[in-house]
Amino acid sequence: MTERHAAITDPIGEGAHARAVGRPKDACPYPAGSPERRAWFEGYDGAPADDGPDLPLDASR
Repeated sequence: MTERHAAITDPIGEGAHARAVGRPKDACPYPAGSPERRAWFEGYDGAPADDGPDLPLDASR
């Protein structure tokens, strides 16, 4: 399997590809609540779902 093919067959890669080709977000093929659906949305949105806000920089450190 090539690297390009592997990137498209994983849920994150599939979500990113869907967005790149203009598919709507509701085109996700995975069932609600599944880890694959969450990963697909991470790829579509371009950010991890559990990525919290950045903490402010502390200039005193």
